[in-house]
Amino acid sequence: MAYASLREFIERLEKTGRLVRVTAPVSSVLEMTEIQTRVIAEGGPAILFENVIRADGARSDMPVLVNLFGTVERVAWGMNREPHELREVGETLAFLRQPEPPGGWREAVEMLPLLKTVMAMKPKMASTPYCQEIIWRGDDIDLHKLPIQTCWPGEPAPLITWPLVVTQGPNPDGKREDAFNLGIYRMQVTGKDTTCSLDDGSKGFSSLCPFDPRPC
Repeated sequence: MAYASLREFIERLEKTGRLVRVTAPVSSVLEMTEIQTRVIAEGGPAILFENVIRADGARSDMPVLVNLFGTVERVAWGMNREPHELREVGETLAFLRQPEPPGGWREAVEMLPLLKTVMAMKPKMASTPYCQEIIWRGDDIDLHKLPIQTCWPGEPAPLITWPLVVTQGPNPDGKREDAFNLGIYRMQVTGKDTTCSLDDGSKGFSSLCPFDPRPC
């Protein structure tokens, strides 16, 4: 693995001038989205907003990192590669999507580096991961404490644009596709501990709503 944590990647970007810190107050309502949209369009750096103002006017205790993978170079660096090596990564992923058995021992030997690469992709369990330094449970859960952006004028609520969403179908014991699904779907905040999906074409949500294509 190239980096032990996201923090290490941030350090690399900052040392090479690919990340800037913004200490001035920036609102999570429209302003932050507008800034990062312009920066992305110009191929600019990643930005760490350290003084985020929430919708209620209070200063957030949590900084916001945006435009992390806004350039091809940073995408490649995130995989410990250089931009010219991305084609090789794509070819590896394409092979894994539709693998073919080796035609003989020579091809099997040639596939050994690929096997090594695949084994290195295996997730590693951490006993004390950074993402669990702070855990909210029960009544402590309050999405309004997070500096979630309101991205566009007229939006009814803040929008979580890139969350990992875990869904389970109505018959997890009887149907394999109902057992578990992990996907990325836009989620709009509807309460302190509730969200609404804005994606009606996903596998996870279609299994939850088999008779109605609209999101639950």
